[in-house]
Amino acid sequence: MGREIATVGVVGLGTMGAGITEVMARNGLRVLAAEIDDAALNRGRAHVAHSTRRAVSRGKLSAEDAAALIDRIEYTTDLSIFADADFVVEAIPERLELKRELFRKLDGICSEDAIFATNTSSLSVTEISVATSRPARVVGMHFFNPAPVMKLVEIVRTVVTDPAVLVDVEALAARLGKSPVTIGDKAGFIANALLFGYLNHAAAMFEAKYATREDIDDAMRLGCGLPMGPLALLDLIGLDTAYEILDTMYKQSRDRLHAPAPIFKQMKTAGLLGRKSGRGFYTYAQRDVPAVVPDALTPTPGAETEGARAVSRVGVIGSGTMANGIAEVFVKAGYATVQVARTDEKVTAARAAIAKSLSRAVEKGKLTAEELDAALANLVSTTRMADVADCDLVVEAVVEDLDVKLNLFKELDGIVKPGAVLATTTSSLPVIECAMATSRPRDVVGIHFFNPAPVMKLVEVVRTVATGDDVLATAHAVVQRLGKHGVNCGDRAGFIVNALLFPYLNDAVKMLQAHYATADGIDTAMKLGCGYPMGPFELLDVVGLDVSLAIERVLYLEFREPGFAPAPLLEHLVTAGYLGRKTGKGFRDYAR
Repeated sequence: MGREIATVGVVGLGTMGAGITEVMARNGLRVLAAEIDDAALNRGRAHVAHSTRRAVSRGKLSAEDAAALIDRIEYTTDLSIFADADFVVEAIPERLELKRELFRKLDGICSEDAIFATNTSSLSVTEISVATSRPARVVGMHFFNPAPVMKLVEIVRTVVTDPAVLVDVEALAARLGKSPVTIGDKAGFIANALLFGYLNHAAAMFEAKYATREDIDDAMRLGCGLPMGPLALLDLIGLDTAYEILDTMYKQSRDRLHAPAPIFKQMKTAGLLGRKSGRGFYTYAQRDVPAVVPDALTPTPGAETEGARAVSRVGVIGSGTMANGIAEVFVKAGYATVQVARTDEKVTAARAAIAKSLSRAVEKGKLTAEELDAALANLVSTTRMADVADCDLVVEAVVEDLDVKLNLFKELDGIVKPGAVLATTTSSLPVIECAMATSRPRDVVGIHFFNPAPVMKLVEVVRTVATGDDVLATAHAVVQRLGKHGVNCGDRAGFIVNALLFPYLNDAVKMLQAHYATADGIDTAMKLGCGYPMGPFELLDVVGLDVSLAIERVLYLEFREPGFAPAPLLEHLVTAGYLGRKTGKGFRDYAR
């Protein structure tokens, strides 16, 4: 049996501390809530009152329960009342010396069996704990913002934490309705260690002017289903906070991927801290308001399609899943489409697959029977490459093999009419190499659809150093007519999505490989702590470990960044034939 915790102390009533106070009181605990002075105390009290009123107005809390919650909280600027607290958690500013000094004071006030917890998101719990005479009774209890809503709590043990204390804290987290993940004392723990490497990479991508802030954010939201783009999320977190977390992580890990991108320090120095200052990567209507307003970096609507060539007839080369999905998208949008497959059998199978997909859309009410008939009437299926000769746009979606694509582009160059745009759907190969296989490199562009093409809204439009402005505009105009959202990318490995996604996935594998946390724990942390639709290991098993390894190798070879080197564990699983769901075994086992 664990020790019962009845009275809890919370020190620091900013956004996080006030949220923790509300969570504790909502679950029947008596809460002693402390701040440094009356002004800060009143702000904290107001924050709790506002949050509970909002919960009542939304029907998530009754008026009676809200009143009882408020009655359980005693506000103070005097730490001496913490003498009878069973458990104390601090949520003061993220500075080691402040936290250590607070714990020294609490150590002389609280009973010997009281448990201390720090809500730090990046500092060493061990360094904080040794400021007391009871390091075995000090843990990390990292809530996520907003604490009343977010289910994840990272419970951080040090090398000297008493196992009985962990039992008590895990029981407390469960009582609060949270999903605890217990981990060791490492910079960033799970969620921040994985999240901030990704955020740092996104900031560096923007700083290098590889893509606009809007395109980076839209790519990760639409391509990966994330709740927020990385730059908008950094503005919410605060650029100063992000810098401090990354700097702390780098000092502990010495991993270059955690070294803050220079833009963080520049923006921090300039006071461009994100929402809280009214300006960060974006400009906001006013401080602490999420509404974004146009500024000098806001793109002009319609500019990306100016000068586009007319496109009425489209060719699609290939008959696999992606090619069929792309052909379906074109015919639904009203384009006369010629799909070329290698054999008559593949032609028949591809047309049947498209018809089946369209029929499913009719069954789901997303398409009418008349629209289905019109779409199929737009589709010509053939084995003759010469049938795309009069197309205005030809999109290849053949196997991801450079030699195959180069030979195809050479062939298309001799067949397709002058002035037509040639596009590759590659997700990792150099578009410029495809372009240079032709006599018209300015007419070649990357149009990277995401799978399944009929469903996914994102398309990465990839410009090479040779691509013409009108060709880029044509690609964007076509993407818009398809009902998709196009983002501009330069021609380098991974474009936007894969370049940001796969280093994060690789970091997760390294974390598992180091036995820091389990696959379930890591997946839970990223889903509940960051709102991701899938954990990294769920996603890797869906994508395929062999596909993931191939992409990571391409990224490593392109950027020569040591941190991008594929984790040995991933290489070993692929060598063993454990490729994920498609083989029934990957990071998890699946019924076949």
